[in-house]
Amino acid sequence: MPEARTFLRPDGRRFLLGPPEGHLPSGELFATVEEHDVDRLRELEALGFVRERRELRLILPTNVPRTAAPQGVKVVRADAVDEETLRLLDNELRQDVPGTDGWHWTTDDFREETYLSPQFDPAVYLVATFAAERVGICRVWIRPKQPRLGFIGVRRSLRQRGIARWLLGETFAVLQERGEHKIATEVDETNVASRALLEGLGGRVVGAELELRRP
Repeated sequence: MPEARTFLRPDGRRFLLGPPEGHLPSGELFATVEEHDVDRLRELEALGFVRERRELRLILPTNVPRTAAPQGVKVVRADAVDEETLRLLDNELRQDVPGTDGWHWTTDDFREETYLSPQFDPAVYLVATFAAERVGICRVWIRPKQPRLGFIGVRRSLRQRGIARWLLGETFAVLQERGEHKIATEVDETNVASRALLEGLGGRVVGAELELRRP
């Protein structure tokens, strides 16, 4: 029997791709399933998978009011930031996101998944700067059906200053100008700060995905 298809992420987590067909590899293994897909959920649990995380799917309006830039903070497009600097900042910010702790991009993988992606658009991939340092990211992927907010994050030392809210406003303004009125995103249900930010901007939950782990 052939081995089931899997994918090793930059955080060291190996994920099952598609249905659990074929021989499952040994060791820790992760899988995702739509919460409403009861049949597949039962199938995975029968194979020893246990529920690890629940991620909410949201739809947000892009017509959010723009706010003034926090004192000393500026914004630049991703294509104006050194590739290595952006990669390391991405790694740093991901450590505080549920489900991506331990994430470390290689140079080649980051370039492929970012600059070489057909969804990459530096006009909606903005980076916040403070005192000549890169301190935050707001990243939107341009998908055929609907834009997706892939990431919003700020360094710990500069949180609670309104930087994330301001970054979203700057990014969404570009989408508004293009006639894009809605954007999709996801957030871990335990990420209280991010949920409060997104829901405060009019985000509404439209579904959920479960992440499962086989020890």
